Amino acid sequence: MKFHCFNLMPWPHLPEDFHEHNPSVWIDASAKKFYDPVVGRQVYSDYVEILRTADSLGFDSVGVNEHHMNAYGLMPSPNLIAAVLARETTRANLLVLGNSAALYNPPIRSAEELAMVDVLSGGRLIAGFPIGTAMDSVFSYGQNPATLRDKYHEAVDLILKAWSAEEPFAWNGKYYQLPYVSIWPRPVQDPPPVWIPGGGSMEVWEYCIRRHFVYAYLSFFGLARSRSTLEGYWETVERLGTDRNPYQTAIVQFVAIADSDAEAERLYGRHAEYFYNNCLHVGAQYGEPAGYMTIPTLRRNLSRRPPRPAGAPPAPPPARGPATWSQIVNDGWVVAGSAETVRERLAATIKEANVANVIVQPHFGSLPKETALYNVHRFAADVMPVLRPTFEEWEDPWAPRPVPPVPAANDANGAGEAPGTGRGVGTAAR
Repeated sequence: MKFHCFNLMPWPHLPEDFHEHNPSVWIDASAKKFYDPVVGRQVYSDYVEILRTADSLGFDSVGVNEHHMNAYGLMPSPNLIAAVLARETTRANLLVLGNSAALYNPPIRSAEELAMVDVLSGGRLIAGFPIGTAMDSVFSYGQNPATLRDKYHEAVDLILKAWSAEEPFAWNGKYYQLPYVSIWPRPVQDPPPVWIPGGGSMEVWEYCIRRHFVYAYLSFFGLARSRSTLEGYWETVERLGTDRNPYQTAIVQFVAIADSDAEAERLYGRHAEYFYNNCLHVGAQYGEPAGYMTIPTLRRNLSRRPPRPAGAPPAPPPARGPATWSQIVNDGWVVAGSAETVRERLAATIKEANVANVIVQPHFGSLPKETALYNVHRFAADVMPVLRPTFEEWEDPWAPRPVPPVPAANDANGAGEAPGTGRGVGTAAR
């Protein structure tokens, strides 16, 4: 199986009681009030170091994503971070999960930038295309929720054709009209593998299966909360008559490894609480604008709620207090404890979910770099080797096939000289 080290890159310096005094971490949280760009430079450096370390320890990929106007994830442009990682890493694939395709106008900007990342990395790109959260797409970037998915599908089609077309072509679509499409550079891979991150929409399951894309279910609440979604996905696989190859799916899992449960709580407890209470503190008015969720998915969600007696008054919303470490661990949101405990719980999860790609998050919330690096090292040494043979009977046709590195230039004739000329590059005789 495959392990992918992911970092949301949250802002780790919000007040501990941020969620008590602010309506949302998304949209209306003031960067002027809470963000310090000088400190932010060090935060980015720390986050890149965590992913670079994961590369050196044998993770199959390192992952980044796209979010806007929030303190939950500081990557409005994941392609910038991916370009850095293309040079800072040597073997791990680059899981860009991903570009919100409908937000690029035109989408060939995404095709061009991701092609650059693939070339810079020697063919290590995994291209992800999320529809985007309502907070990002609708409220931050002003998209119409009723047409967002249709626009997204056209954008992905345009990107894929831009990568594969033999000749320049014109695109005359519903949302995008381009008289000429002929991107430079082209990606090394033809095309890069595509992952589609989703939150449980039925349409995304069928879209991924029919297009031979990997479906990545992004939940931060463990298998118990993910079970219904994954069951629906595999039911759709069977209905469409394809095989149950576990490499066509991925799930997210936070991990927190220590020598004991008590040590895990000391090292990780308050940082996990920071994440669940502050980084996921989203105002209800931003979550589900009308038209964002499709009717079939809305019906499915409603049908799975327990029935209520006819004429009964509406049930009050469930009370939700601040998340505590004990709740976070007991409900499996973070798999925490000794390496043996993490191995056992993770093994049970992947077998039950039939998922061969685990997007591991060893950093979360306000976790210091040193603790995150300790977590990465422990996971690579004590968990990955034991679980790696799982699903070894299956092939992974979605894995990138990188090209060999380009040999370093011979500088024997002097730094910056064109080979065999004795002249520096760009200094042709006049």
